[in-house]
Amino acid sequence: MTEIALHRKHRRIRETKKDRIFNGINLIFWIIVLFIVLYPLWLILIASVSDPDAVLRAEVLLWPVDFSLMGYEAVFQYSDLWGSYLNSIFYTLAGSALSVVVTLAAAYALSRKFAGKKLVNLAITFTMFFSGGLIPIFLNVVKLGLYDTRAIMIIMNLVSVWNLMVARTYIQTTIPNELYEAAVMDGAGHFTYFFRCVLPLSGTIVAVLSVYYGVARWNDYFTGLVMLRSRSLFPLQLVLREVLASLTSTGNSDTFFAAYADNLGGLQEALRKAEVAKYCCIVVSTIPAVLLYIFMQKYFVKGVMIGSLKG
Repeated sequence: MTEIALHRKHRRIRETKKDRIFNGINLIFWIIVLFIVLYPLWLILIASVSDPDAVLRAEVLLWPVDFSLMGYEAVFQYSDLWGSYLNSIFYTLAGSALSVVVTLAAAYALSRKFAGKKLVNLAITFTMFFSGGLIPIFLNVVKLGLYDTRAIMIIMNLVSVWNLMVARTYIQTTIPNELYEAAVMDGAGHFTYFFRCVLPLSGTIVAVLSVYYGVARWNDYFTGLVMLRSRSLFPLQLVLREVLASLTSTGNSDTFFAAYADNLGGLQEALRKAEVAKYCCIVVSTIPAVLLYIFMQKYFVKGVMIGSLKG
């Protein structure tokens, strides 16, 4: 019986003609979808290292034309871009760390049984669909003295309700309640149990939340657009938005490089380099997010699976 079972297990399932047709069509379809998704990214990359004249003539389609790094040279001379790059790194690291700590603490509290838990869950979930609006939030920020400060970039959007529910579900389904009961019998309180038991067993969810919050904060420009006034505090995405808007505007196409015209060989040459520099800005700004997706992909998958469980 054992040999028969092994033979059946390793026996290849024969595909019918209909199966082969379906698989072929399915493969072609997903290749087309993959091309649609990846080609714009590839076009930006090759345009950033191509000759500006070739880009203007729309000759850059599949491969770089007349390889050139003049766009990156122009970007490297723009001091505001690098200052905003450092700002975004600081906002992302500090904000994500604080968000993970607060989210895990709140998730642990919601995973415990207490009076009024359903009401608290309802109040938190309510904020996913309704808010006070932009104007009341802005007025609150001004009255608290947080307008045009680095603190607002860290505190704003500190906790995502979706991430909070994912963390709560993870704690409820992964850490057994018997462990809590044993810790209480040994004299541990909530703080002791949280720091000595919950956190050491929550490495996966910490990584998931770090990735989610990190990507969201790195890509956030709206908070800076509304809450910041000083250019020295601008995040990278806000400066990049400003740069792209100025380069694609007919009336203000020289805004970005006009100040550097002398260093770049005159205004006409500056405008020529600006054509590829906008692609270089996109490449420089997206590298951290792309690398994060590549190296932390498994945690995105785990996060989706955790969120699929009902908590």
